[in-house]
Amino acid sequence: MDRYIGLDAHSQTCTFAVMGSAGRQLREQTLETNAKVLIDFVRTIPGQRRLCMEEGTLSEWLCEVLEPHVAELVVVQPDKHAGAKNDPSMPGISPRSSARATSRTSFFKARGRFTQLREAVRAHRVTTADVVRTKLRLNALYRSRGIHGMGNEIYDPDTRDQWLPKLPPARARMAQLLSTELDGLCEVREQAEIWLLEQAREHAEVRRLTTLPGIGPVRAAYIVAIVVTPFRFSTKRDFFGYCGLGIVTRSSSDYERDERSQRWVRRQVAHTRGLNRNRNPLLKAIFKGAALSVIAQTDHPLRRDYDRLLQNSSHRSPA
Repeated sequence: MDRYIGLDAHSQTCTFAVMGSAGRQLREQTLETNAKVLIDFVRTIPGQRRLCMEEGTLSEWLCEVLEPHVAELVVVQPDKHAGAKNDPSMPGISPRSSARATSRTSFFKARGRFTQLREAVRAHRVTTADVVRTKLRLNALYRSRGIHGMGNEIYDPDTRDQWLPKLPPARARMAQLLSTELDGLCEVREQAEIWLLEQAREHAEVRRLTTLPGIGPVRAAYIVAIVVTPFRFSTKRDFFGYCGLGIVTRSSSDYERDERSQRWVRRQVAHTRGLNRNRNPLLKAIFKGAALSVIAQTDHPLRRDYDRLLQNSSHRSPA
């Protein structure tokens, strides 16, 4: 006896909708967002419990809390339809609602694997983004006054003071505050990177990836933390598409009119339209950065292969 459970989670309350195998809603209840309360409710549901929820802020925590108490747990992409938010049974995965379930993308949740490494990567990513954001604000402050040519001198504590007199007093005070913030963020980022490298050294998967050209310990740690296991993908091409490296050869103009039959036929030659857009942007940035660092080395074998591709192609992007 299967029971299909849809969960609509919020910071204060969670709404459950229980459906039977025939697709009939059997129960609906709103509870406090509390681990013990949620577990006790799920345990009261008889049969094989199959829980489905939408991806959100609480999804990772709910997976850790509820997964031991259900036979199956699926996290799906939030529904873009306006009316779906008011219906807690929409996430349900019953056979009668299979049309709704199959049309929604599920998320991979790494439960219990590389926990420390994943948190270290998250800390490094957040602190790096904060440093970049503060640098952009400081740079924009100077550019807004028509000042150019600062380079990295406005970020360096030893050289930034020579640029402050070029700003009005109020803007100079603002620049000092941003510089102080930048110094603190850089220190925090260094601590996050130390933690990241410590965790990276503990995993053989990270060390194995560092043997690849252009992949250092930081990039390798990011790849392992995001991918977790290669068995998520049935083929290597699926992984390429996940990284945003899948080549798209289809478009809305793939058909042309045949002069003889006067029918629309597909073109015999496929044209490259670019890379797929539904991807993990962070993974794409990692592999793109690795490729750029490799082709910057003029004596590297991959650089010579890149030059060969440029000679055989009139466009740089496919190469």
